[in-house]
Amino acid sequence: MRESEIETKVCNHAKYLGWLCYKWVSPGNRSVPDRIFFKDGKTIIIEFKAEGKKPTKLQQKTINKLQDQCIPTYVIDDVSEGIVLFNNYEK
Repeated sequence: MRESEIETKVCNHAKYLGWLCYKWVSPGNRSVPDRIFFKDGKTIIIEFKAEGKKPTKLQQKTINKLQDQCIPTYVIDDVSEGIVLFNNYEK
């Protein structure tokens, strides 16, 4: 499945659960993850990938920096994985 399809389906599920979903665009910083989600004071950041694909070295470096700041940052390459992630935050 393509990255855009995974992103769309996971974002739709998150919105259904009441999460705010924003595309993250940061001029001059090509390596930022794809989406930022907010709900009830919680923030989740996700880099979406096509099935089986991994982040580039630069993307992984940015993800590591965010995680080092205790910001929940995930790489999702499967729709069901994304759905489970948001369902777990709902518990």
